[in-house]
Amino acid sequence: MKKTTDIQSEILAGLAELRPRLIEVGAEPEISYAKILSALEQFGECVRYLNTRRSTGTKLNLENEADVQDAIYLMLRPWVTDLVHENPTSKVGNRHGIKDFLAVAAHTVIEAKFIRDTSHGKQISKELHDDIEVYRHHPGCDHIIFFIYDPNSWIPNVSALNGEMNTRRVYDGRPLQCHLVVRP
Repeated sequence: MKKTTDIQSEILAGLAELRPRLIEVGAEPEISYAKILSALEQFGECVRYLNTRRSTGTKLNLENEADVQDAIYLMLRPWVTDLVHENPTSKVGNRHGIKDFLAVAAHTVIEAKFIRDTSHGKQISKELHDDIEVYRHHPGCDHIIFFIYDPNSWIPNVSALNGEMNTRRVYDGRPLQCHLVVRP
């Protein structure tokens, strides 16, 4: 028959072996730009659900860029716990940019756009390139996700814009990956 101290030693040794696995199970999931992209791909489903549900709750009216930013924040914040809202970048030249969101651990800026009219749809490429010029200097930005809400399909050629934006760039030896999600 084993002594009590031997049994306690075996239990403690077993717990010591389990500890790393228990920490992994209880740890927060690693957030990456890919997971954020995947969530943003579901934006339309989330909006559709809120606007067609059986209850008489509030509808989600997306009428401007601030509305889109709010919806994105509500989607991402529960699991991107270090999401920072509207954080100004440092000044570059004589201007600075306002990042809509920064997912700190994922080193990802999420920039939301709302296409207001046909003119804005045609000019969105220039606006995105201007944003890239500002964000490429930010030390916490390895990825930029441009989320564009285009409810009236005013962007003339989404596939061309995708090809232009979804690319890896290198500035002064530092890589910057841009991603584009366009949703109506």
